[in-house]
Amino acid sequence: MKIRMMTAAIALSMTAGTAFAESHSMGNPMVGGAEMFETMNIVENAMNSADHTTLVAAVAAAGLVETLQGEGPFTVFAPVNAAFDALPEGTVESLLLPENKDTLVKILTCHVVPTNALSDAIRGMVDDDGGVHNVETVGGCTLKVSYDADDNIMIEDETGGVANVTIADVKQSNGVIHVIDRVLLPAM
Repeated sequence: MKIRMMTAAIALSMTAGTAFAESHSMGNPMVGGAEMFETMNIVENAMNSADHTTLVAAVAAAGLVETLQGEGPFTVFAPVNAAFDALPEGTVESLLLPENKDTLVKILTCHVVPTNALSDAIRGMVDDDGGVHNVETVGGCTLKVSYDADDNIMIEDETGGVANVTIADVKQSNGVIHVIDRVLLPAM
């Protein structure tokens, strides 16, 4: 319930004009049952995805909405709701509490890279580094990126957990989103 209320609050805080974009997404993949528009920013598109309501609520609780609506460019590895649901029971609710804001900011900013990296560029960096490319995030985390024989990108966090990119190259006005199936965690 709290997550839905935060998502609604973000929607109300945005200008009405940004909720509507051109009538097609210029070839962007659908995410969470919604079209993703290259003319909209990361937060605007994430709000339209039924698969990212927890992420949107967490971004709001962390005070990162304005940042992720900014100019960028950003590459965001965006965990789906099921990724948050896979965390130990009570974790998400605890992270959304005001007293845990610093921890929430750390976790969320470990999903953000200050560049616009499409999947082909990521695979190229992996190849250049012999199979694994270290990525420094806005939150100070080091992620290890690789890909498998089917060109599926995988991201290892600082705890050894591995997220798979399930939808790549969702272009935004201020960067790109790669949808992932696991929450990336920093070493704490």
